Amino acid sequence: MKKEIGLWIDHREAVVVVIVAGKGQETKRIASGIEEHIRFSGGAKDVTAEDMHDRKFANHLGKYYDEVIASIRDADSILIFGPGEAKDEFKKRLESQQLGGRIIGVEAADKMTDRQVTAKVRRRFLA
Repeated sequence: MKKEIGLWIDHREAVVVVIVAGKGQETKRIASGIEEHIRFSGGAKDVTAEDMHDRKFANHLGKYYDEVIASIRDADSILIFGPGEAKDEFKKRLESQQLGGRIIGVEAADKMTDRQVTAKVRRRFLA
């Protein structure tokens, strides 16, 4: 059966809408657990602390993206949308895992409710 997935994603959470032909839909949330990026000011000592924070942030982000990928790996088609840089970072992560061919689009979108995300995905795949 054809499995189509729409994914709203930012650095804090992902909302995954799964549509399976003949079986309906399912919506799930995946939280990243990442705190806001903190900017440090000051001298060389603070630069080292900021670099360490950036490495931790990137490492945590990678784990979050891998968790999202694990939940959508069996999709036939993937629509990615959301605000900021996360959607493009996630697209690159999918491509690095040889899943880029399943991406049907990457779109900018503001913060949306689960119902708005679901409606957008349904319009795209069930129209």
